[in-house]
Amino acid sequence: MIYLLIMKLIMINPKFSGLKAFSYLSSRAILALITSIVVSMFLYPKAIRILRSLKAGQPIRELGLEEQMLKKGTPTMGGIIIIFATLLSVILWMDLTNRHFITLLIVTVGFGYVGFLDDYLKITQKNTAGLSSKKKMLGLLIFGTAAISWHLWSSFHLSVPISYTLYPTSVNIPFLKNVIINLGIFYAPFAILVIVGTSNAVNLTDGLDGLAIGPVITCALTLMILSYVTGNIVVSKYLYYHTIPGSGEISVFLSALIGASIGFLWYNTFPAQIFMGDSGALALGGILGTVAVITGHEILLVLMGGIFVAEALSVIIQVASFKTRGKRVFRMAPVHHHYQKKGWPEQKITVRIWIISFILALLSILTLKLR
Repeated sequence: MIYLLIMKLIMINPKFSGLKAFSYLSSRAILALITSIVVSMFLYPKAIRILRSLKAGQPIRELGLEEQMLKKGTPTMGGIIIIFATLLSVILWMDLTNRHFITLLIVTVGFGYVGFLDDYLKITQKNTAGLSSKKKMLGLLIFGTAAISWHLWSSFHLSVPISYTLYPTSVNIPFLKNVIINLGIFYAPFAILVIVGTSNAVNLTDGLDGLAIGPVITCALTLMILSYVTGNIVVSKYLYYHTIPGSGEISVFLSALIGASIGFLWYNTFPAQIFMGDSGALALGGILGTVAVITGHEILLVLMGGIFVAEALSVIIQVASFKTRGKRVFRMAPVHHHYQKKGWPEQKITVRIWIISFILALLSILTLKLR
């Protein structure tokens, strides 16, 4: 909104040319970050008080973990503030005519809505069941399909020469120069799987104070850098990297998301004053998966989001092993509970996972040169 206003003022009167500094992508990304931090930091204390007065506490499953039971009653649905602060900042500083804004908006609002319904049912019914897994998956698939449909339709209606871009149904293979696979008609279900899978993986990771939000920030920061590169023809050609028209604007969106996540982390560090709930975890995971799809980093997401992959795989392995062999591989799944069962303090697990996530982010950025 502010970006479009600045551009209009410059066109109307040259006297406003000094405002052009605020129209640059880097300037708007920084301003979006600051805006979302301020908004979230301002809203969380009020939200915590209101949620406590409404007794909107997070129901806790009986896992045999004393630390987990101490969290009973902690306000949840903090993800709503993350979404609100992100979108408010985005509306102010992002170019709203950018086609990728619509794709990200569908996922952010849609996945956030599904998560909200799940959180609301848990709170009102005073149990951990919430929305049934089938209904939750159906909701995610509907909004994921809508987002990918818009993305592909808008991609195929571009007037940019295709030789400069990654073909809309193609997947880039990291660390290998010019190795691109065109999935054709199979791309849509693949892309939807990436988005919905990432959403659920982040949700599974959100089990300890500050655990999920740390890797979300490192992944968002990595994707922000990669989005800028793929959106800049000069930089991408210099690095012999693929180009995605308009993807540079996504860096403003991700910058706003990082700011809102930092604001949330302030109140989510141990001992947490508020949880993000499914309304936050599903939306954040969906955003990361969607950006990876838009920018052609679906495969690289496995590396940068290695923490989420490990958490999801631990659940799959545990269930498969118990059903086929009657034995458990881990003491408890997701894997962060395994280390709790081994006696690791919650803070140690969280910080070590943050460190691993940071290393994976650096390795992912290296793909810009190591090919």
